[in-house]
Amino acid sequence: MSHVKAGGTAKNIHNNPGQRLGVKRFGGQTVRTGEVIIRQTGSTKISGPGTFISRDFTIHAAVDGVVAFSKVRKSRFTGKTTPRTQVSVL
Repeated sequence: MSHVKAGGTAKNIHNNPGQRLGVKRFGGQTVRTGEVIIRQTGSTKISGPGTFISRDFTIHAAVDGVVAFSKVRKSRFTGKTTPRTQVSVL
């Protein structure tokens, strides 16, 4: 026989804040070195010239310039190509 009474259920415990993902600087906007351009989960957008990608897949500006987006075909390990958006700073 149990020595602890029933605890019931907790329903209001799943209130985590959002991660604030998304595009922070849009095409045509000027950026300075180190500024965040995109916060993302996984590599949905890839970094191009003038940008670098950090450990949590955030894309930063490596140089001062203007943000530009372009569509590219990225080759996967299997040889299949998938469309990706490439972010660059010119």
